[in-house]
Amino acid sequence: MSDEVEPGHVRVRLDLSYDGKDFSGWAKQRTLRTVQGELESALQTVMRLKEPVELTVAGRTDAGVHARGQVAQLDLAEEVWAEHHDKLLRRLAGRLPHDVRVWKVAEAPEGFNARFSAIWRRYAYRVGDHQGGVDPLRRGHVLWHQWPLDVDAMNEAAAPLLGEHDFAAYCKKREGATTIRTLQQLSWERAEDGIVTATVRADAFCHNMVRSLVGALLHVGDGHRPTDWPGKVLAAAVRDSSVHVVKPHGLTLEEVGYPADELLAARSKEARNMRTLPAAGCC
Repeated sequence: MSDEVEPGHVRVRLDLSYDGKDFSGWAKQRTLRTVQGELESALQTVMRLKEPVELTVAGRTDAGVHARGQVAQLDLAEEVWAEHHDKLLRRLAGRLPHDVRVWKVAEAPEGFNARFSAIWRRYAYRVGDHQGGVDPLRRGHVLWHQWPLDVDAMNEAAAPLLGEHDFAAYCKKREGATTIRTLQQLSWERAEDGIVTATVRADAFCHNMVRSLVGALLHVGDGHRPTDWPGKVLAAAVRDSSVHVVKPHGLTLEEVGYPADELLAARSKEARNMRTLPAAGCC
């Protein structure tokens, strides 16, 4: 989607959350239930639009992955926005299924693109290692790991992964797409209730990247791999069959970050450029 809004139209930002359990991911599919499909259908219905709407999202989530701070956009004719903007939240609440909610709708600033203007996405992955399992009331959002986890070891192993790298070893390759990303944060913390949470923040993520990183670090945390192993896997730059992609239900998109309004358009243009790493010996 272009950053240019057609004359007579308004770009609208939606902030939303969903429980991914019963969705086949974000992206609309003909025969499957998806977040995009439910939202676009609801928007068309409550605004009584003849033509389908099309949403652009900050980050497509896989089947079973949750979101607390997802961001999407759509362009509406000015007269449609003027008629519906003050009633849209309430009407969506009445039309949408209970596992997806829109919390805010607002006219987006000039240059905003929900996907390309973002400067980071922050995910959380939650793991329980209590020998009795996971609290039944949290089972849909917490992975049970059957061996005790050493959080300090996982944080030590995560440190070499920070920064800009080719994460090909931790991504499912897609034709024509780069696997170079800047990992800004990867840290583990155990809460008072015993749940161990990974906070993972990057400018963007390639397919399966978070769940692969978590899988590798869990191998370190339970003593099955040394702390230098995840870094060696990264350096190899090829998919390693011993890196386990953990289940999706422990993963939640928590927040998407954007720059100041005056920098939105420039960031969107920059994010579209194909990235490469500096040649060896350079810089």
